[in-house]
Amino acid sequence: MPDLSTRDIKFLQGVGPQRASILNKELNVYSLHDLLYYFPYKYVDRSRLYYIHEIDGNMPYIQLRGRILTFEALGEGRQRRLVAHFSDGTGVVDLVWFQGLKYVTGKYKAGEEYVVFGKPTVFNGRINIAHPDIDSAEELKLSAMGLQPYYNTTEKMKRANLNSHALERLMKNLFHALQREVFDETLSPTLIETYHLMSLTDALYNIHFPQTPELLRRAQYRLKFEELLYVQLNILRYARERRNKFRGLVFDRVGEIFNTFYARNLPFELTGAQKRVIKEMRRDMGSGRQMNRLLQGDVGSGKTLVALMTMLIALDNGYQTCMMAPTEILAAQHFETVRRFLEGMDVRVELLTGNVKGKKREAILRGLLTGDVQILIGTHAVIEDTVSFSSLGLVVIDEQHRFGVAQRAKLWAKNTCPPHVLVMTATPIPRTLAMTLYGDLDVSVIDELPPGRKPVKTIHQFDNRRPVLYGFIRQQIQAGRQVYIVYPLIKESEKMDIKNLEEGYMHITEAFPEYKVSKVHGQMKPAEKDEEMQRFLRNETQIMVATTVIEVGVNVPNASVMVIENAERFGLSQLHQLRGRVGRGADQSYCILVTGYKLTEETRKRIEIMVQTNDGFEIAEADLKLRGPGDLEGTQQSGVAFDLKIADIARDGQLLQFVRGIAERLLDEDPEGVRPENAVVWRQLKELRRKNVNWAVIS
Repeated sequence: MPDLSTRDIKFLQGVGPQRASILNKELNVYSLHDLLYYFPYKYVDRSRLYYIHEIDGNMPYIQLRGRILTFEALGEGRQRRLVAHFSDGTGVVDLVWFQGLKYVTGKYKAGEEYVVFGKPTVFNGRINIAHPDIDSAEELKLSAMGLQPYYNTTEKMKRANLNSHALERLMKNLFHALQREVFDETLSPTLIETYHLMSLTDALYNIHFPQTPELLRRAQYRLKFEELLYVQLNILRYARERRNKFRGLVFDRVGEIFNTFYARNLPFELTGAQKRVIKEMRRDMGSGRQMNRLLQGDVGSGKTLVALMTMLIALDNGYQTCMMAPTEILAAQHFETVRRFLEGMDVRVELLTGNVKGKKREAILRGLLTGDVQILIGTHAVIEDTVSFSSLGLVVIDEQHRFGVAQRAKLWAKNTCPPHVLVMTATPIPRTLAMTLYGDLDVSVIDELPPGRKPVKTIHQFDNRRPVLYGFIRQQIQAGRQVYIVYPLIKESEKMDIKNLEEGYMHITEAFPEYKVSKVHGQMKPAEKDEEMQRFLRNETQIMVATTVIEVGVNVPNASVMVIENAERFGLSQLHQLRGRVGRGADQSYCILVTGYKLTEETRKRIEIMVQTNDGFEIAEADLKLRGPGDLEGTQQSGVAFDLKIADIARDGQLLQFVRGIAERLLDEDPEGVRPENAVVWRQLKELRRKNVNWAVIS
């Protein structure tokens, strides 16, 4: 059939230039193909009729057949509304309109029979349905309605009369124009037959207008299967191509630098997980292929130490290493940590950020060229064109989701033979999401905390129990500990947040006049922020009042209490990251989540999960189920075009793993993509890669 992606949406009946412009801007729908693949988000059964005496105000959408008894205009001005008293002989409901009153009285007549569809609610003891759909009972064939699709729309679309029903009509016009033409298959006959899949033509028709729940289920399965299969084929094929193309530097020796550190400077016995991960990296770097590994580990699990020991292997093999962090604070913290670890050893470590200028900067750049600087730690200042290495062998990227693909690629290009890459994240990623976001990386997990660390106790407290909370804070400070108090930050209203923080700061200084209080927020200059954090680190201030700017990059072992104000305004992963700022010393630490009494069901679940578990992976799984992948911390900034039309990584995890196995078998059996029976698959993959950014390239 003709290529629908070349047919402009404005030429479809019912669209035109004005509506086309709105569809372009609001939904990214430009062609008939785009509209066809704009799927409903829910369906309502229109084949079922209810009697009025059966319904109550808690039911979802319902359908009634009856007659309008009378119309009644009520209220004045903005409160004006039109009420139609509607009956089917078993009772009466009120149909209510707040807009388009003349249109309603002109179109619908008392005494005639209609089918009414909408959501019932109770107002003043009476059941009413606001702005219902109304059809003539004679014209509407309920048996042909089946499941009615509902499409997501925006406020701007609704104002232009492009609501869900309007999109449904456009979809009907599209199918009418196509006259049940057969769509070109995008899966091979073997896959369709082996896995009992619906044809693409039937799937696309039934995803929009399913006659039965079973047909809808089969259509959804077919389209999800296809979408996830191509996601996995794209990632796996790219990973194999990269492995074949890039031979890695061979680090075949563990020498004097590593062994000296291990014997003299290692501050504590490595955990079993740390030892396992270092072995995995040694194996990678000695294999002759480029290491491309993701290191996951909860806050405080010892990732920096593992990264440093991997860097020392590179040094033993005559290569330089570089570690890139997203903020100056975090880069400086890594620099201090690494220097402390390497104390007394003949290893030159330098810090390069935007603030390093003049002669100091020149000396670092010169040292990199001569090879004297062996370890460079910095922000994205390290990827500037003026920064060149003598022999860069290993790149470590911390909190990598904060860097774009292009930034990471620049670091890659600092050596003729691409350096080994180690990507670190303290944001635990659920397995199903990791398979999609990081499918081309080998994954290592540090799932143990270093010895002597006690799990943080998490407590939920309502904000009317402040005297008890303040008594506890005072008790902890008297015992020599320090306290964080964090206020929420909302992107839309930074001014409001600073006001919240300022009020909070004043309140805390009044409540604790005997102690010194620091204040940190994102609007401060880096130098001011640094100074406040250093004062807290030196225990010159006992309480730090802050926004989420402290989520990453502060390591104060003496801080034992994290109070999170308005905890209901934070996501799970953010709460977990903030909690990770305490529990870094040997003392028992506490995280106190302060909320009001009025909480939504989802918020209650979030708070309960935080109180019940410290396991970052368990929390990440729960976060994925509650919020979906697009909202998870990091996925929006990761450089990944996470544009799934129908599959849901949280709910379709089993299907994702199933199709990944199929993708692996396809690549094993036909690595060059030459078998005739797979021609459709390779053609479709090529087409998808042409249209989309190659979102498997993540490091």
